[in-house]
Amino acid sequence: MNAAELWLNGLGTALAAAAMGYTIAAALAARSGRTGRAPAPRTLPPVSVLKPLCGPEPALYEHLRSFCEQSYPRWQIVFGVREERDVALEAVERLRREFPHLDLQVAVNAAQHGTSSKVSNLVNMLPLARHDYLVIADSDIRVERDYLERVITPLLDERVGIVTCPYRGRPRPGLWSLLGSMFINEWFMPSVRVAAAFGSRAFAFGATIALRRSTLAQIGGFAPIADQLADDYRLGELTRRLGLRTVLSDVEVETSVDEASFGELMRHELRWLRTIRTVQPLGYALGCITFGLPLALVGAVVTDFSLTTLTMVAITAAARLMLNSGPRSTHPLPGQLGLIALNDLLGFVLWCWSFTTRRVHWRDSRYQLARDGTIHPIPQ
Repeated sequence: MNAAELWLNGLGTALAAAAMGYTIAAALAARSGRTGRAPAPRTLPPVSVLKPLCGPEPALYEHLRSFCEQSYPRWQIVFGVREERDVALEAVERLRREFPHLDLQVAVNAAQHGTSSKVSNLVNMLPLARHDYLVIADSDIRVERDYLERVITPLLDERVGIVTCPYRGRPRPGLWSLLGSMFINEWFMPSVRVAAAFGSRAFAFGATIALRRSTLAQIGGFAPIADQLADDYRLGELTRRLGLRTVLSDVEVETSVDEASFGELMRHELRWLRTIRTVQPLGYALGCITFGLPLALVGAVVTDFSLTTLTMVAITAAARLMLNSGPRSTHPLPGQLGLIALNDLLGFVLWCWSFTTRRVHWRDSRYQLARDGTIHPIPQ
């Protein structure tokens, strides 16, 4: 074996080993990350939940209703829309009739406070929030009855800045939605849990961000994130700059994944990938190892399918099977492996594509994403 062949063999083996090692770590982190709940304190403070809304969404009423069924002493929900004719208000009015005893407020305000319509919505909603503990949660989130109790408890420690929740994608019917849920459940959240296992807390997710009003005031309110695509991440970053800790909650919430077409799935995943690239450029550049199966196969090809790398491919595939996404597990084993290969290959291709431009689609608009994370509308 000449020097070039030795070099290629070493490279291929290293690639396969990196893919295998990461995938095993992700599978173990995903399982060990689901810890038991912390004990609740005797007294819990009143909470204002902020729910920005925009247009119709599948199962919107059911998602919002789960926030009305909390086993919590005192809380209010503030819903925010930009227009009175927004159809999301139909679900809110239904909840008002069903839960007349709850404090349900609605902010209807089209005032724009930055590029991000979501953050503008939050700015307009904040004056209606009565309480000093705030929970911000996306509209497509479904939670259990003890959600508020478990999210607020860590905030009683003054050293904690924000509490954020891991989340799990629940797909609507269809292949594209299933692949979208696998992107969340088998790529993104395991990568977060691996980072958390190594001590990182550089994250915050729109699925849930809980913080004290005083902390929000210290960072300047929502204004500093009004032009940011990764508004949730930046909110956590700003609180950490105050010397406060970010806590990854022990409660996992559920998000609905509804991808109507391949094009919609591709646009969503590219937006998520380019967002991560912007906020964590170095880690993202090294992120090829997170697409375990394609990288392990590349390693096997480079080594001309040596026994060592083929063994690593098999171990990587077994570890990937452990990253179970729920609906995928109902398929026979060959079908599961096919879905894994398709999902990982798509993710790897989009990861490569994400370096070609900083343009993203968000709902019906297109934006140019600057290096500092700000977004600038692209004229249609």
